[in-house]
Amino acid sequence: MFLRKSKYNLLEKAISELNKTLQDGNIHELSYLLGSKKEMIVRNLMAGIFRGVGIGIGVTIITAILIIFLQKIVALNIPVIGEYISDIVDIVQKGR
Repeated sequence: MFLRKSKYNLLEKAISELNKTLQDGNIHELSYLLGSKKEMIVRNLMAGIFRGVGIGIGVTIITAILIIFLQKIVALNIPVIGEYISDIVDIVQKGR
C-alpha cells in the first residue's frame, strides 16, 4: 500500500513538472497551429508576402544610398577610383 502511494506521488509530481514545462514552452499554442491547417497556411502566406515586400524595400533603399554615395565619390574626381565608379553608376542608371 505504501509503495503504491509513493509511486502515485512520484507519478503525480512528474506529471505536474511535465505540465509546467509544456505550459512554459507554449506547446498549447503550437498544437493549436498544427491542428488548424487553414490558419497555418494563411499565417505563412502573409509572413511570406511581408518578408518579400520588406526585402524589396530594403534592397531598394540600400541600393539608392550606395548609388548616392558612389556619385559623391565620383564628384571628388579621384583619378582611378572615380573612373571605375563612374562606369558603375552609368551602368546602373542605364539599367533603370
